[in-house]
Amino acid sequence: MTQPATITVEELAARSSSDDLLIVQVTSPPVFTQAHIPGAMHVAPTDLVRGYPPAPGELPSESLLTALFRRIGLARGRTVVTCDDEGGGWAGRLAWTLDVIGHEDWLYLDGGLHAWAAAGLPLGSGPQSAPSPSDIEIVVNPDSIARIDAVREALGREDVTIWDCRSAEEYAGIKPTAARNGHIPGATHLDWLDLIDRRRNMRLIEDLGGCLASRGIRKERDVIVHCQTHHRSGLAYMAARLLGYPRIRAYPGSWSEWGNRDDTPIEC
Repeated sequence: MTQPATITVEELAARSSSDDLLIVQVTSPPVFTQAHIPGAMHVAPTDLVRGYPPAPGELPSESLLTALFRRIGLARGRTVVTCDDEGGGWAGRLAWTLDVIGHEDWLYLDGGLHAWAAAGLPLGSGPQSAPSPSDIEIVVNPDSIARIDAVREALGREDVTIWDCRSAEEYAGIKPTAARNGHIPGATHLDWLDLIDRRRNMRLIEDLGGCLASRGIRKERDVIVHCQTHHRSGLAYMAARLLGYPRIRAYPGSWSEWGNRDDTPIEC
């Protein structure tokens, strides 16, 4: 896979007029209308998920993805700069989606909208700029996707790490979010919020690699990330990709699927 990287707000500001960059801000419509990076295309979080049970975090259909990426002008040869207003969850979900459709040429704007505003850089308001639609064809590549059967097969394997990035209360089964609560047996817990440095305007923590390694999330293993609907685990997936993890997949069914079935093993 192509190795992605972060881009700072200062670097993006210096390159924002470059035709080879496609800046995509994944925020709610009201947030985008109120404040967005000049020239950014808007993608709503709901554009990236199926949105209905039993696994609302699954991908939309190929036809819907095709319409989305044509609308914002995605084309082969353009580098996507992905950003959001929350520290990387939705930006990471977009990064994963780009990997899934075979467009691995992306950068993460570290800190997103918060870091941009804190640097005193200009913000746009109102609707997005008029895009130049593309004719890109979308084909889903399953290599970055872990379906429920793949997660089942990973149970008990020492060469696979299942990374649960929900809250500690969800992991322990104290906070109910499904018919059955707890965690996938053997899953490693590392909260997605622990990857975000609020003191540095929602940028990634400085020792990101050390944080993952300290929890046993190592590059030599296959890694499967999940949360409740593969929103928070968008950041987990993106963090591993930025660190060069060679075998990283996301389980889009996540706990909304696993915890609402009666045939899946659960630990508390």
